[in-house]
Amino acid sequence: MIPRGLRYTETHEWIRENDDGSYTVGITAYAAEQLGDVVYVELPERDREVSQGDEVGSVESIKAVSDIYAPVGGRVSDVNDALEEHPELVNQSPYEKGWFFTLEDVDADEVESLLKPKAYEAFLAESEE
Repeated sequence: MIPRGLRYTETHEWIRENDDGSYTVGITAYAAEQLGDVVYVELPERDREVSQGDEVGSVESIKAVSDIYAPVGGRVSDVNDALEEHPELVNQSPYEKGWFFTLEDVDADEVESLLKPKAYEAFLAESEE
């Protein structure tokens, strides 16, 4: 199930605009499923300036370590501190409680350049062939 109202990357990050104009970022359920049980999440520092595509952290599971990339550029305004104690939230609730960080000062054109839900769904279907 690919949630509507989000944008996606080919590296399986999602981004959602919040009511206050900031953007929340996480990894997709597909990515979490591929990783297996997440045991550790390294998040970016607050106030860090990032560019689209920058490596900003990592997710460690029982299977592998995977990098987290910034889907768009901006300033990291918040991180999900709950993941320090409960990295399993990434598997249990990737679109709600398992989010990674929020960005401010985002370029709306970069958000527009990301995959819409149907395009991400098609991308997944192609990569599984």
